[in-house]
Amino acid sequence: MPPAVLGWAAALVAIAVVVVLGLRVAGDRTPASAAGRCTVAGSELELTGEQAASAATIAAVARARGLPDRAVVIALATAQQESTLRNLDHGDRDSLGLFQQRPSQGWGSPEQVRDPVYAAGQFYDRLVEVPGWETGRLTEVAQAVQRSGFPEAYQKHEPMAQALGTALLTGGLSCSWEPQAVGGRLSERTATAAGEAERELGVPASEEFGAVAVDPAAGWLGATWAVAHAERLQVGTVSYAGRTWTVEDGWTDSRAGDGAVRLELVT
Repeated sequence: MPPAVLGWAAALVAIAVVVVLGLRVAGDRTPASAAGRCTVAGSELELTGEQAASAATIAAVARARGLPDRAVVIALATAQQESTLRNLDHGDRDSLGLFQQRPSQGWGSPEQVRDPVYAAGQFYDRLVEVPGWETGRLTEVAQAVQRSGFPEAYQKHEPMAQALGTALLTGGLSCSWEPQAVGGRLSERTATAAGEAERELGVPASEEFGAVAVDPAAGWLGATWAVAHAERLQVGTVSYAGRTWTVEDGWTDSRAGDGAVRLELVT
């Protein structure tokens, strides 16, 4: 094959690889504490544990603020463009975190913008000030918040954000990971899980021995939030509305009730 043809063939292969990685939302810097893999029902979309946890937090903050599903889609597409849904400790100039917010531009301190709950809240604070944000073209709305040098870059992520947002809000996300040696006292881990659920989902969460009951108002988002954060919080089982997720088997039908979202920690 002539050298010129070989060159074009190599370029086409490289483009194909980039497209596949973009579809799978693959991150190249996943911390050891979130090394699992997550899938979206009815889709070829795959995420790392870190990316799924970031997405679940973004959705939870929107729901806690009473924002519509469209806000979640816009935020997910924006975070995918800015950080591939990773809580980065670096960026252009002083940009940091999921949304690459710049402390020097009034987004908050470096510590604050690297807190996913705070960062998502700041994004939504500015999003709702954009005229017509609920019906406007996604990339234009996102650009009005972010002021990026690449104003059209957000639009290509809308299909991914729509699929992921729907999965988070309807129980279509499942994750798997390899349980490691459990660290810390069970009572302390349970308290941490309950506190995290309350902070991110904005609903009460009560502690039980080795388990957490999250208020039914959290709904399927509460269940998928727990699955997305299961590796970090050492959750082995999540039950809600006749379905149970386990780290070994994913989601299966069960006798789970229609009440609280129940998280059982690994012991």
